[in-house]
Amino acid sequence: MIMKQFPHHMVREIHEQPQAVQTTLTKGSKEVKDLVEEIRSKKYEMIYITGSGTSYHAGLAAQYAFFTLTKLVTSLIPASEFPVWIPSAVKRRALLIAISQSGESIDILAAVKAALEKNMDVLAVTNTPGSSLTKLSRYTLLTRAGGELAVTATKSHIAQLAMLFLLSLELTPTGELGSEDLEHLRERLFEAPTLISKTISMNEDLTRGLANMHKDKSYFFLLGSGSNYATALEGALKLKEACNIFAEGFASREFLHGPIQLLNKKTPVLFMLSADEIDIFLGLMETIRKFGAPLISISEKSDRVEKVSEGFVRIPEGFPKIFSPILYVVPLQLFAYYSSIARNLNPDKPEKLRKVVKK
Repeated sequence: MIMKQFPHHMVREIHEQPQAVQTTLTKGSKEVKDLVEEIRSKKYEMIYITGSGTSYHAGLAAQYAFFTLTKLVTSLIPASEFPVWIPSAVKRRALLIAISQSGESIDILAAVKAALEKNMDVLAVTNTPGSSLTKLSRYTLLTRAGGELAVTATKSHIAQLAMLFLLSLELTPTGELGSEDLEHLRERLFEAPTLISKTISMNEDLTRGLANMHKDKSYFFLLGSGSNYATALEGALKLKEACNIFAEGFASREFLHGPIQLLNKKTPVLFMLSADEIDIFLGLMETIRKFGAPLISISEKSDRVEKVSEGFVRIPEGFPKIFSPILYVVPLQLFAYYSSIARNLNPDKPEKLRKVVKK
């Protein structure tokens, strides 16, 4: 078989995401089931989630899934802040889910050590077997993204999402949804690799064109609601890392509480919305256009959304909203990559960043 050649690691790793998710779900399925049996036996009253950067954003999407499906009390804290924010005495029986691609970041290791001092159990979600994080943790779930060479993380993030969504499903009591509904969600999650491939093929040329159209812009806003608030934050991070530009993510309606003042014709807005959010946010989208800002919408097929948008990026229809970041993040990764190329930058090696923060 002839392997397709790519000019950069980042775009190759974007194209490797369907396989990363497929392998993570297939090989992780039994591991998650076995782990959940033990977790249930511990009767944890509280789940903390921590991570840094891209891993933190995966944790935010996971928190939404845990809230929606499991009804477990869940708190997300950035790894660098975890030792500061965690109560001096944790009175509830607590589990910390620590997310890290490398398992070696100084901040994630400090967070885990702080949790252990408070007698918490730790579950590592990492792409690196045998890492320091796995050695400190009671439990480990390995993502199977494979080696990731670009500093700008893509496939490791999407593999984290897949693993965390699978964990949220297995932690959901049958009585919450019914066994048939739970199995349906599980089947849909396992369709993600095919839909990621479709999302890439539908949008690669389009995102390249949009990136070239806006290569002179230095300020971007990204909006999303529910689980795609996490996607907005992750997309903004990718633009900062790969393109060396200012980009900020907001929960969609929070944008009205101050940041909208900054809109003008030089501040494009990338707006993510699912089919059931169109009626809620169409007015906000029209307001954004009224203030002259270029609007790029990322949504399922909708003539109304396409009509109000300068650019329309289409997501395959019908994927469960709770898992939607696994699709919605893909066009943002592509847009960040092609924006970097349009600005004559190297997206694999941002000059001020390191793959693993060790000091």
